[in-house]
Amino acid sequence: MKKLKIGVIGLGGIANFHIEGIQASEDAELWSICDVNEEALASRGEQLNIPEERRYTDHKLMLRDIELDAVTIGTPNSNHFDAAYECIQAGKPFALEKPIALNEQEAITLRDALIQNPVPHMVCFSYRYKAAVRYAKQLIEKGELGFVHHVYSQYLQSWGLNEDIPLVWRFRKDLSGSGALGDLGSHILDLHRFLVGETVRVIADAGTIVKERNRIGAEGKGAVDVDDFCHVLARFESGASSSMSISRFAYGRGNYQQVEVYGTKGALLYNLEEEDTLQVKFGDEQQFRSVDIPDDCRVGQMQSFFDLLLGKGDGLDATIQDGFINQLTIDRIIQSFTEEKWVSITPVEAANHG
Repeated sequence: MKKLKIGVIGLGGIANFHIEGIQASEDAELWSICDVNEEALASRGEQLNIPEERRYTDHKLMLRDIELDAVTIGTPNSNHFDAAYECIQAGKPFALEKPIALNEQEAITLRDALIQNPVPHMVCFSYRYKAAVRYAKQLIEKGELGFVHHVYSQYLQSWGLNEDIPLVWRFRKDLSGSGALGDLGSHILDLHRFLVGETVRVIADAGTIVKERNRIGAEGKGAVDVDDFCHVLARFESGASSSMSISRFAYGRGNYQQVEVYGTKGALLYNLEEEDTLQVKFGDEQQFRSVDIPDDCRVGQMQSFFDLLLGKGDGLDATIQDGFINQLTIDRIIQSFTEEKWVSITPVEAANHG
C-alpha cells in the first residue's frame, strides 16, 4: 500500500522523536524537511537522504507540495500558531507540538479556523500515549476508583539549575508564552483532563530563580521573563481537588512525572522516569501493587497520527479544541499567580469561548 508522505517542520530536539516515529512505521515515509537554519537543514538533509528540492527554509513552500500528505510541527512555541494556521488554510493534515499557541487569542483563532475548514490533525500531548496512563484511564472510566476526590501531580526536571545555559527561547516569553508552566505544566494539565475531567478553578504560585542568562550572539545578559517553577491548586468540575507541582530546578530529576488519583473505592499511582509504571490499591488490599499493562494500551504517538490519517484512529488523540482548553487554563494560571488570587474557568467558557 502507498505510504503516507510526511514532512517535518522544525529540526530541533523534538524532531528526532517525530522522525524516529516516521521511520519506524510501515505506513509512512519521511518525505521533506523544513528549518530556518540552513546549516542544520543541509546537514540533516544529507543524513536523512532528503533531496535538496524537498528541503525548505519556508514551511509555506513545503505545504504547496501536492504529493505531501501531512506534516509534523516541532518548532519553538512562537511558530506553532503560524505553521498550524497555514496548514489549515492549505488543507494539509498536521501533528502540532504543545502548547498550540502563545496565548488564548491565538488558540481561539486556530480553533475557529478549523471549524471553518476541518483538517485531520493531532496535538502532541505525548503522555496520552504512555501505556500506564491509558490503563489508568480505563480503570477510572470503569469505576474501579469510585468517585475521585484528589489528584496530586508532579513534573520535575533539573536542567534549569545549570546557569551556563544561555537565554534560549524557552526562557523568553515572546518565544515561549510561558516557562515551566507551558513546557511541563501543559502536559500535566492535559493528563488531568484525560484522566479525570475539566478544571474549573485555579490558584497558583510561580517564580523565576535564575533571573538573567547570557545572551545568544550578543554581549551581556538578558532577563529571563518566564517562570522556572509553578505550583497550582485547582478544582475539577466534579468537585475533586488537585495540586500540580512543576519545576526545571528539581535537583537530580531528569524527566520525572507522577500522578496520583484517589477515589472512594481505590487509588492509582502513575510514575514516569525512565519507564512508565502503574500501581493500584483497591478494596481491602493492604498496600499498593504494581500491575501489568494490557497490550491494547501500548501505542505510539506517531503511529497514532498515521492511524488517524488512515481513518483508523482510536478517538483518544488530542485535538485543537483540547489544545485550546489547555491554553485557556495556562492563561488563567498566569493570571492567578500574577494577581495572587483564585481564577475561574467555567465549562461554558472552555467549550464556547471565542
